[in-house]
Amino acid sequence: MMQTAIRLTVNGRIHDVDAAPDTALLYVLRNDLALNGPKFGCGLGECGACTVIIDGVAARSCVIPVGGCVQRHIVTLEGLGSRDRLDPVQDAFIREQAAQCGYCLNGMIMTTKALLLRNAHPSEQEILEALRYNLCRCGAHIEIIRAAMRAAGHAVEAHD
Repeated sequence: MMQTAIRLTVNGRIHDVDAAPDTALLYVLRNDLALNGPKFGCGLGECGACTVIIDGVAARSCVIPVGGCVQRHIVTLEGLGSRDRLDPVQDAFIREQAAQCGYCLNGMIMTTKALLLRNAHPSEQEILEALRYNLCRCGAHIEIIRAAMRAAGHAVEAHD
């Protein structure tokens, strides 16, 4: 397919990129815009490593054509906060040490953020449901759930 100029709004900034409309959004984010928060995991929308937020909803960027993202607001991990001013979800994941290799972290954080955008105080069951299709191969699920609970304002017991 022929490349065309596509205007995207990513992390509050407008970007013009040349890409075929059926190119996966993930490739444009990583290769053209140098945004490396979203990761290539499975390429099938199954694992969640590539998750971004589009118009307030968690979306798997490896299976979304960039041509369908025009006039939509895309947020990547880089758009949540900065080193000096972390987003509360990022802060909760750091406090709970919710990473081992960190490859799944982008998807876990972005999915949690999208959940909190639509439901500021989800129950533990709602958090579990939201994160159930995000895969962590290292086994950090307990810490990840604790981090999501902390971000949602639930009291989290101190851990050893």
